[in-house]
Amino acid sequence: MDGSGTSKEVPPKQDSISAWQDWRMQRFPQLMRRRVEDILLVSSAYDAFSLQEDGLLTEALHADFTDLGLTHVPNITRVSTAEAALAAIREQHFDFIITMLRVGDMDVFSFSRAVRQFAPDLPIVLLVSSNWELTRVSQQRDKLDVDDIYIWHGDTKIFVAIIKCLEDRWNVEHDTRLARVGTIILVEDSIRFRSSLLPIMYTELVKQTRSVMADGINRMHRLLRTRARPKILVAETFEKGMEYYTRYHRYLFGVIADVSFPRGGKIDPQAGIDFIRQVTADYPDMPALLQSSDLANRAVAESIGAKFLHKRSATLLEDVREFMLENFGFGDFVFRMPNGEEVGRAFDLRSLPQVLARVPAEAIEFHARRNHFSNWLRARTEYELAQRLRPRKVSEFGDVEALRQYLIRECNDALRANRRGMIEDFSRERFDAGSRFARIGGGSLGGKARGLAFVDALLTGTDLKREFPGISIQVPRSVVIGTDVFDEFLEANRLRMMALRTNDDEWLTWAFLTAKLREEVVRDLRAFLESVKGPIAVRSSSLLEDSQYHPFAGIYETHMIPNNSADGRVRLAQLCDAIKLVYASTFATSARRYLSMTPHRIEEEKMAVVLEPVVGARHGEYFYPNFAGVARSYNYYPFGEMRPEEGIALVALGLGKTVVDGETALRFSPAHPQVQPQLALGEEFLKQSQRTFYAIDLMHPDGAVDRERLRGLVKLDIDQAQLHGTLAPLASVWSRENQAFYDGLYSPGIPVVTFAQILKSDVFPLAAILRRLLRIGQAGMNRAVEIEFAVNLDANPKELAVLQLRPCMGSDGEIDQVDLGDHTGDEVLCHSPRALGNGVIDSVHDIVYVKPHAFDARRTAEIAGELAGLNQALLAANRSCMLIGPGRWGSSRPALGIPVNWGDISAARIIVETTLDNFLVEPSQGSHFFQNLVSFGIAYLTVEPHAKQGSIDWNWLESQPAERETPFLRHIRLPQPLEARIDGRSSGAVVLKRTRRVALE
Repeated sequence: MDGSGTSKEVPPKQDSISAWQDWRMQRFPQLMRRRVEDILLVSSAYDAFSLQEDGLLTEALHADFTDLGLTHVPNITRVSTAEAALAAIREQHFDFIITMLRVGDMDVFSFSRAVRQFAPDLPIVLLVSSNWELTRVSQQRDKLDVDDIYIWHGDTKIFVAIIKCLEDRWNVEHDTRLARVGTIILVEDSIRFRSSLLPIMYTELVKQTRSVMADGINRMHRLLRTRARPKILVAETFEKGMEYYTRYHRYLFGVIADVSFPRGGKIDPQAGIDFIRQVTADYPDMPALLQSSDLANRAVAESIGAKFLHKRSATLLEDVREFMLENFGFGDFVFRMPNGEEVGRAFDLRSLPQVLARVPAEAIEFHARRNHFSNWLRARTEYELAQRLRPRKVSEFGDVEALRQYLIRECNDALRANRRGMIEDFSRERFDAGSRFARIGGGSLGGKARGLAFVDALLTGTDLKREFPGISIQVPRSVVIGTDVFDEFLEANRLRMMALRTNDDEWLTWAFLTAKLREEVVRDLRAFLESVKGPIAVRSSSLLEDSQYHPFAGIYETHMIPNNSADGRVRLAQLCDAIKLVYASTFATSARRYLSMTPHRIEEEKMAVVLEPVVGARHGEYFYPNFAGVARSYNYYPFGEMRPEEGIALVALGLGKTVVDGETALRFSPAHPQVQPQLALGEEFLKQSQRTFYAIDLMHPDGAVDRERLRGLVKLDIDQAQLHGTLAPLASVWSRENQAFYDGLYSPGIPVVTFAQILKSDVFPLAAILRRLLRIGQAGMNRAVEIEFAVNLDANPKELAVLQLRPCMGSDGEIDQVDLGDHTGDEVLCHSPRALGNGVIDSVHDIVYVKPHAFDARRTAEIAGELAGLNQALLAANRSCMLIGPGRWGSSRPALGIPVNWGDISAARIIVETTLDNFLVEPSQGSHFFQNLVSFGIAYLTVEPHAKQGSIDWNWLESQPAERETPFLRHIRLPQPLEARIDGRSSGAVVLKRTRRVALE
């Protein structure tokens, strides 16, 4: 920020998150591309001993690098003669040579020329160890062909300076052009002073970079930021200094120059003065330091706007360090009044806007006119933010208060942008409302958390705020407890072997609840609760969960805690218990049964846990979002003009449990939101519409968490939503008198959840948002995806939160077309125009079906029990089956189908859902259940004979002898296997009675 009246071109404000995403994810890793990997050290045995090289120099160099937080330590190869060095460079690549003066029979002058003949571009650095050697070399400099000369005073940090100086020279052009990395110019022709100054300067530079690493989001982010430290460019002549200045003045932090050094081939006692005068003329506030052995030059330095240091000062090196700290933006940002009085201090970017809000206006104006803000930000590698601030003039703002608000807004935007798309390490001191995605403990994030982190990164690279103004579209701020904490919990409490061996879920729950989490983790959880208000979802995120080919969706537990007790100890205990129950669910009987159907072993599974605020608002004594749902980018059941690749969405009032558990939800295509064929059923649709919804009960804040899944949830009638005012935007009324639906609740009639105002008007552009999110997700995963989401219309701005992203299985683009053939009626047991899956299944001999004449919708729970028994018998015999039954398999609402879980039907390879004359239910497509069925390659067929959508040969089934029969079920076994052919592209399927076997497609 510049205080001058003249205006420079102001670059456009980069309020797009994608600019920051590009900076962090693409530019940082590309910095410092050329590094010193291998060094050839040429020295006599005596010099090597002096350098502590025999086993100690590499160790000392490693210690220096480690002390400075540098992770890249070069290898050093030592030879004792020039002849051995020449042989070495012929056989091995080296990045540069460090040579001492004594190199055997060949003198160093001849050696440097010999190297040049063989490797003209190989840098050579001469290291002398005494003033006598330095004098000798200086007298014969014209005979010496080396790049740099340094004197070693016994401190191995000279090696750090030599290495970093060379790397800076190699990388400055690329790094300044790519990422505006800062530069510092040192013009000094004295080898002695240069050898003293550079170790001090690099030490302070790297220490400063380390100090700002606290601003880093995570360890990787901090390590990458070390690459963006400023470069030190060393010149020995006026011409070289001006060359550096001309090329890199836009990135300059400051200059340090001697008074006297060569210009035009001769020593010029005015060269340093003229050099700094040129710099300060262009940039009056540029930090500049003039060094001289003549105290008379102090007044000259002041006249050209530079600080002065006396070269014979006993504290010269400490004075240089102090100058860098005070003038290059290192250390804290100290707010001062024009008279020098300190009025505030910011320690990092996070604290800067807080201090800006309270310091006097005069202090802000004082620093803004001198580019102090941009300088300080550049020193902290916040180059993008500094670049936006620096061209702005104080005169551009109406008053200093407007300037204050601008600076605060820019800093806060930068903080948010830095965090988006990044997983930060959880810090009890730094976790706050601005934290987006943090990790407690090491290890993996698990599949679910990885999907959340991935979609957060995807959204960071978009400009959804501009596409959908007034709507916040993001992943809820989340904390993930890594799998290392799970391992530590098992080991510390000696639970692993017990958990692997027991089949008693109740005892498993007791053992895990009585075990202790590590105290460090508990302290982190306490800090998390201090920052998060309102209900919290505690969700599983195992290694295998939501993986590309075996998603474990719905297998492990999720708990929701109200988090509203007045006693913080109760809230902490509830959170810890919920985490332990998620851990215990890893070893539950149902999870083991599921895992047995995969190639994986229970010992391989590890559990991470996602903690996130529940999206929604308080309504009376309950908490829930206005609506939630699932959207898929591939629709297996397109209708009319819909195409499979346009996707499908299912939405319901309240929490998303309604949708993911397969209960009644509204289905629509995001590409055709107004096409709702189910409404054509008229009053019949009332029987299939949503009549209840889920919410979190806030009336029992001190209740314990137990093994019951989703403890704290209640199921409410939609009349409650009408009282809360949340039903109106989602509802229509059915007028029996007029036999018609009317949008809204303004007309008399029966309220029905139709999402009419959401899908038909611009109250909330749900369909457009889902189309965009599905495109983003599919492009990111390179395959069809499924997204879970929740919407809070009461928030300001309105909020759509993405709760999960996972791949869909068996979607178009990954499947080959299967020929269904042309078969006669006698050959066909079942056919369906609406099937899920792809391929040929020809190994099933067993059929289990619900007897149509015995089916009773009031006794579906009993049917589920009978199925579980038959399923266990089939598994014990290592047999699979075809399963046929009415309604929605897996629905938790008995009136819509048989409420089985996966363990009750896991022997099925082919599943058919059908309708009966007295049981007409809209087909199901909305739960985790089907995601898992498809992952195992199980065919799922929908047959609706009443709508002429498929058929089942019931007579043939009844004519086959029964292997086993129960009050509701019949099990038959065929001598030859069935042949099921499913074409995923056309969604058609046929199951043949024939004995002919066809090879798998």
